[in-house]
Amino acid sequence: MQADRMPRLPRVLAAAAVWAVLAAASPVTRLDVEVDNLRSAKGLIRICLTADPDNFPACVDDAKALTRTLPAAVRTTSFPGLPQRGYALAIIHDENSNSKLDTIAGIPREGYGFSNNAAVRFGPPRFSAARFMLAGDAEMQQVRMRYIF
Repeated sequence: MQADRMPRLPRVLAAAAVWAVLAAASPVTRLDVEVDNLRSAKGLIRICLTADPDNFPACVDDAKALTRTLPAAVRTTSFPGLPQRGYALAIIHDENSNSKLDTIAGIPREGYGFSNNAAVRFGPPRFSAARFMLAGDAEMQQVRMRYIF
């Protein structure tokens, strides 16, 4: 019985090697993000990129989410090497650099924005409204910040 299985081992190893090469060669792209309409250069811009609808917009429990923290004077960043798929962005303008979106009675006191400039009604937009597809060599998302106060 053992001798019969030995010829299969090289085929299994060859298949694993082919899969590894294909996985390494899967299409990737770069996402460029530009943040517009900031009211000041104070504080930080906090960006979260996720492909997980269940963790949008907070990205707190998403181990695969990518985040960036930039000085507010720097309004562009890139995410290179992303697999081609659907994503959504959530951005806050953390003007006092306290690592959170400050609110009064649940209403944001600092700037916020989402990919596709998704509309905000009574709470953040759904993932489906902010979702965009990465499909080419490079994609750009321009996110317009919104302020209530």
